[in-house]
Amino acid sequence: MEATLLVELLTEELPPKSLKELAGVFSWKLYAELQKDRLLADGSSASAFATPRRLAVLIAKVKERSPDAEREVQGPPVSAAAQAVSGFAKKNGVAVEALKKQQTAKGEVYIAHVTVRGQALAETLAAKVEAALKDLPIPKVMRWGSGDAQFVRPVHGLVMLHGKHLVPGRVLGLESRNQTQGHRFLGVGRIVLSSADEYETQLRDEGMVVADFDKRKSEIERQLQSGAKKENASLGEYQPLLDEVTALVEHPSVYVGEFEKMFLEIPQECLILTMRQNQKYFPLFDAAGKLLPKFLIVSNMQVADPRYIIGGNQRVVRPRLEDARFFFNQDRKQRLEDRVPLLAKVVYHNKLGSQLDRVQRIRQLAGRIARLLAADTLKTERAAELSKADLLTGMVGEFPELQGTMGRYYALHDEESTEVANAIEGHYLPRFAGDELAEGSVACSVALADKLISLAGMFGIQQEPSGDKDPFGLRRAALGLVRTLVERDLPLSLNTLIANAFEVFTIKLVPANLLVEEFIYERFSSYLRDLGFSTIEIDSVLSTRPQRLDQVPRKLAAVRTFLALPEAQSLAAANKRIRNILSKSKPPSGDIFSEEALKEDAEIALHNAFRSIDFAAALHLNDERYSEALTSLAALKGPVDAFFDKVMVNVEDQRLRNNRLHLLMQLDSAMNRVADISRLAA
Repeated sequence: MEATLLVELLTEELPPKSLKELAGVFSWKLYAELQKDRLLADGSSASAFATPRRLAVLIAKVKERSPDAEREVQGPPVSAAAQAVSGFAKKNGVAVEALKKQQTAKGEVYIAHVTVRGQALAETLAAKVEAALKDLPIPKVMRWGSGDAQFVRPVHGLVMLHGKHLVPGRVLGLESRNQTQGHRFLGVGRIVLSSADEYETQLRDEGMVVADFDKRKSEIERQLQSGAKKENASLGEYQPLLDEVTALVEHPSVYVGEFEKMFLEIPQECLILTMRQNQKYFPLFDAAGKLLPKFLIVSNMQVADPRYIIGGNQRVVRPRLEDARFFFNQDRKQRLEDRVPLLAKVVYHNKLGSQLDRVQRIRQLAGRIARLLAADTLKTERAAELSKADLLTGMVGEFPELQGTMGRYYALHDEESTEVANAIEGHYLPRFAGDELAEGSVACSVALADKLISLAGMFGIQQEPSGDKDPFGLRRAALGLVRTLVERDLPLSLNTLIANAFEVFTIKLVPANLLVEEFIYERFSSYLRDLGFSTIEIDSVLSTRPQRLDQVPRKLAAVRTFLALPEAQSLAAANKRIRNILSKSKPPSGDIFSEEALKEDAEIALHNAFRSIDFAAALHLNDERYSEALTSLAALKGPVDAFFDKVMVNVEDQRLRNNRLHLLMQLDSAMNRVADISRLAA
């Protein structure tokens, strides 16, 4: 018999930020366990359900028993003793006469054809559920009661239904039953499930629970948009909070709350963070993106008169906003520059010194970068000097996410220039994937310096990332460095930046310039793949180790244009052949190329063709017209092909051989100034 299988765990409140992932992994793992033992029919599929107090999975077309299966078991060699052969046959439940012989790589052996009996779902389901639960991404488990069961939260109920039939079994110390629970206040306390297929409907109608995470999320979003529209407002960036709030309610209802307008004197970033992070509210904004004194509450209660819910939430949020106002007013009583010396008491890293040591390095390096960019050095160094001062403010102590943001507000209050204030905030950017970047040469100089100092310092004390561990955010720093150089089109040499970063350290570091450079190229490669370039295109350019990262996307576009030429593959193959020849034979370093030594018509023709395009290609490169420089190589196809058809490079005459090798060296250098085209060969 085939039927839908339901497995549900009733728990105490699950971690909201990981709820959806837990449900998805549980569903996939259990499905895989059933599939492994052939308990799934064709067309079977799994659906995950998750609410704050339950994880569940519905799997369609699950068999009551898996079918018997035939398989071959390899036994001892034919030359083995009769006792060994007899033992093998007995172990597999077949007669010795029924054994077959089969030739293998190890010689002729006996083969037993055995029937593997199918397994009953009722006999194996509990073990499969336990196995799936053990594989969930849970960093820390809990114990409860007097038993030995462990899970992310205490579990109080287990449902295992196959169609309309209860599947007996024990999981996490609980016996399976056909009863679940609805909403704590709105629904029926106990729901007797009629069948697995009716699970979602019964929970909705009797229990007032929207069990499907995505449906619940869509309903919350619909109500949020409707609520915002009624207030002539928008929600801003609300998606990250939406997932978390969806994991906190079972039957969502959205209400509008308000706070006093006097709190709008505080920077709106503080109020937004307070409401979103602490209270899980959705702030509302006007058409210009300015915060309104209103917010939306996602409640787990649907009531006709929500005054008490709204009033309670408004009373709760007010002290939070008062705290923010207090911190803001207190922080402005002390200038940022007066906080800088106090950074000497804050340890950055026991091997790298204090935050003040860090700031002094950033300041020195930012000044060097500013000079390379012809930026205002004084403003750059001032911004770098003040860049970490807000770490000592009350507001950032309460909300670390506001570092930089509050530094900007406090710098403007201290009457620092706008460029300095913006650079204090901008040097942290980008904070996450897809985030905006620092703007202006002053802010970019400080942003680059901050990231380079982190990379050089941590690699210099051998604290580079390992596996999934990156406690100092070095991958983020490297990607931020890449994005700033490329997307702000900054004409800076990577090895110069890295060298300068290591030079500003007065403490002894392990020489790690090349390691840092390679680490940045790895992040750069991932970034370029996200832009849509292929692995072979990226490899051809990055293998040349370009120092101007801002030029690389244009070089990649040129490579793509070159690959579309009919001559591309032939030239790539020829260049690969040139590389192979030069790797095995190189002329003496003191030897030079001589036009007079050219003998064969084909090598003379190749030299002339090379000369005719080399100068023009150099001009194209100088103007960063990489496509023109690469496509001009197409004219070399005929002469290159003729050269390899008619000219022997490694001839007996040493002078002639060296001259031809010099010609190939010149050709190789000219052909690979944009990318290593030998890597483009199919």
